[in-house]
Amino acid sequence: VQLQASGGGLVQAGGSLRLSCAASGRTFSRYVMGWFRQAPGMEREFVGAIVRSGGNTTYTDSVKGRFAISRDNAKNTVSLQMNSLKPGDTAVYCCAARSRGTYYLPTVPWEYDYWGQGTQVTVSS
Repeated sequence: VQLQASGGGLVQAGGSLRLSCAASGRTFSRYVMGWFRQAPGMEREFVGAIVRSGGNTTYTDSVKGRFAISRDNAKNTVSLQMNSLKPGDTAVYCCAARSRGTYYLPTVPWEYDYWGQGTQVTVSS
C-alpha cells in the first residue's frame, strides 16, 4: 500500500488543522492505521492509531482530548483532527499502516509495515 499525508501548514497556538492520509489499493480496511510525528532532533513519536473498523482508537497522553483519528474505508482515507494546537505539536506528521494481524493497537514504529511521506505542521506561539 502507498500512503500520502496532506493537510499540514502553519497555524497559531490554539488553532486547528485536519490532516488526511490517502491510501492506494483496495484492501485499506485490512490495515490498522497510525499517526506518528517527528520534531527536529527528536525521535519519531506515536500520536494515535485506529483499528480496521474505525471503532476504537488510542492516543498518546499529550494529545488526548485534543486530537481525534477517524477513517473512511470506502474512500481509503484516515484523518487526524488536531484541535487546541500547541507549539510543542510542531513536527512532521506521517501516517503508517500495519497489515499483520493484531489484538492491540500498536504504538511503536516497528509495529507498522508501510509509511507515507510526512506533512509539516508548525504551530506558532
